[in-house]
Amino acid sequence: MSKYTTGEIAKACGVTVRTVQYYDTRGLLIPSELSEGGRRLYSEGDLKRLKIICFLRELDIPIDAVSQILNEEHPERVISLLIEQQETVLSDEISEKQIKLEKLRELKNGIKGKDNFSLEMIGDIAVIMEGKKKLKKMRLMEILTGIPVTALQWFSVIFWIIKGIWWPFIVWVLVAAVWGTLFSRYYFTHVKFICPECHEVFKPKFREAFWANHTPTARKLTCTACGHNGFCVEIWGDGGK
Repeated sequence: MSKYTTGEIAKACGVTVRTVQYYDTRGLLIPSELSEGGRRLYSEGDLKRLKIICFLRELDIPIDAVSQILNEEHPERVISLLIEQQETVLSDEISEKQIKLEKLRELKNGIKGKDNFSLEMIGDIAVIMEGKKKLKKMRLMEILTGIPVTALQWFSVIFWIIKGIWWPFIVWVLVAAVWGTLFSRYYFTHVKFICPECHEVFKPKFREAFWANHTPTARKLTCTACGHNGFCVEIWGDGGK
């Protein structure tokens, strides 16, 4: 049976001699025997134990917890549970890091090409990012609810042309008017706008916002705080006034 010195077992597991000595002092890895000269000698079983210790430590499991696990009657069961738990923790951490990375990239893209960006501009970008997912969800809802209305439109037009029956088109006009009114109310209840001049968040009157010239993410409005008239960026407003 192979015997390993402190240096050899450390090298086999990719750790330092000091690490092996530390585990020895903590009672985690006791050498199987001592040589005649008093050198610590480790067995194949000790090597396997050290590999388990290193594996658990790589998973950020505390040294005290490792000691308790190895002293259990059935350590493999506890290790299995701990691995599952640590997997969940690491997955959550990865998700959090990914969200932060996406925010950094959005901030980077937001200030790219702007030579004289200010703290106010960074604040605006942060506000926009906070409600971005909710705005995407609302736009998806608009598309999904609008598909049946559009389908009804094409059906009514084709039916009118082929059959000469016009009343389905009138039904579509009524449905489209109701859908457009309800969704517009919902939309303008849940969005606000950021003024590019004073950086204030404001909610315009429904009529002004409804008829304003717009892009997918901005509308030409008059800021209620400073009076600036221009394209203001759309943000999620949580239904507030």
